[in-house]
Amino acid sequence: MKDRIAYCGLDCEKCDAYIATIHDDQALREKTAELWTKLNHVPILPKDINCEGCRANGIKTVFCNSLCGIRQCALKRGVPTCGDCSNLETCSTIQMVLSNNPAALENLRGHHM
Repeated sequence: MKDRIAYCGLDCEKCDAYIATIHDDQALREKTAELWTKLNHVPILPKDINCEGCRANGIKTVFCNSLCGIRQCALKRGVPTCGDCSNLETCSTIQMVLSNNPAALENLRGHHM
């Protein structure tokens, strides 16, 4: 599995925070901060839009680093991704991601380590 697949199966390489970080794209940071502020109803600043991937070493957004319950659970369980967890099919923590993004489940099922 490529290391830019998040614990939940989302593809970090398609995330605007990741793209803005690797290309040092300030305009994309500003656009993403504005969108995420609207979607999450909390102020998010362009300086907060820096992430090198959920499972990669390096900088992460505040949400990905410390607020994401999925990432925290996977780290606690010591699994490379949720695809390696025996609770994948019944886990309520990951269901929101999987129900909104079928590709995430496919990433976890087809490419887990």
